[in-house]
Amino acid sequence: MDIRVNIDRLKQDLEELGRIGRDEHGGVSRPSFSPADFEARAWLKSKIEEAGLCYRQDGAGNQFGRIECSGTTVMAGSHIDTVPNGGMFDGAVGVVSALEAARRILEEKIPLARPFEVASFTDEEGNLVGDFLGSRAFMGLLGKDEIRNGKTSFGMPFRDVLKRTEFTAEGILAAHEQRPELEAYLELHIEQGPVLEDEAVPIGIVEKIAGKHYRQCAFIGESGHAGTTPLELRHDAFLGLADFALKATQHVATKHYGSMLTIGQAALHPGSFSVIPGRADFTLEFRSASAESLGEIEKEVFALAEDVASTRGLTFVSRIVDKTVPVTIAPRIVNLLEGECRTLGYPSMRLASGAGHDAQILAAGCDIGMIFIPSPDGISHAPGERVDWNDLEKGANLLLRTLVRLVS
Repeated sequence: MDIRVNIDRLKQDLEELGRIGRDEHGGVSRPSFSPADFEARAWLKSKIEEAGLCYRQDGAGNQFGRIECSGTTVMAGSHIDTVPNGGMFDGAVGVVSALEAARRILEEKIPLARPFEVASFTDEEGNLVGDFLGSRAFMGLLGKDEIRNGKTSFGMPFRDVLKRTEFTAEGILAAHEQRPELEAYLELHIEQGPVLEDEAVPIGIVEKIAGKHYRQCAFIGESGHAGTTPLELRHDAFLGLADFALKATQHVATKHYGSMLTIGQAALHPGSFSVIPGRADFTLEFRSASAESLGEIEKEVFALAEDVASTRGLTFVSRIVDKTVPVTIAPRIVNLLEGECRTLGYPSMRLASGAGHDAQILAAGCDIGMIFIPSPDGISHAPGERVDWNDLEKGANLLLRTLVRLVS
């Protein structure tokens, strides 16, 4: 059957959703459990019910729209939360395209051999307590301590955030008990990088998703007067951080090509104009699609940090914040996606995802697949994030046809 999405309806839905949380800087700010997020959740619920799907929400706030049938469930979706001052397509493309696929399946009265479910997962962006709160809750992969005692990225205790919502720690931790048995999960997403555009290819078929280690770290030295402490006698925490940042980046770039290392935040203490920094707090993140490389980077980078600290008379400390493992997409899903691309006449290429996705978490319970469409200029997580509607139509058609194959 030559079934296609209604691109005008899909475009209208994305534009409607993109107006929710629009901020004064031209971006979209919809962090999970914010007023804008709850408005978007209400919008999605109404769209799911209007489409004739059975709506449900679990204890973590994950939202679902189901076409019932016996057997293991085929699922597709993503998330509708955003980073502060983000874009209108990251995550939203996957949820709204999955909803459009469900509409077309119902409109064409396609007989199902398996149930199909649209999914929108809570807080993929990690504004609450670690990345992937909703999908990790869905898969039963959350720790009790991080939910009951964790702090959000804004510094507020998570339990205080929950007091202003309908959700509870107990409900979040029990969300996995409502999970159906899964057959497969598909996610359509913007690439968030420049490769597809550079190659002039409209479809990326993901074959690997990088794992990530995210830590809070610090170099601790000794504060002193900036005018009276000789340079050779200083224990300057900032110089330790600067030395480490350059050496660690160079090490990963040369020894683990294709892997990533980023220091995204840094704060100096006491932070005074004429005082030598006695402490430098910073975030450290490294990613790789290779589990072997990820393990090697962890050992080598922290050995390098200890060496810098020893040389400069500092102490290095760190604690893990979040950790995911690399995922290899099941060959049967990759082959299925490539076959449907050929049928549709869409050029495609295989590539790895350096960013994390809910699909990565669901891989613990079923086969997953990811479809990328180009991100013009590689822009994502910013107001300038956009898509070419023709590319979106191709990606959504590929998602729809692959879902039909999986549920029929």
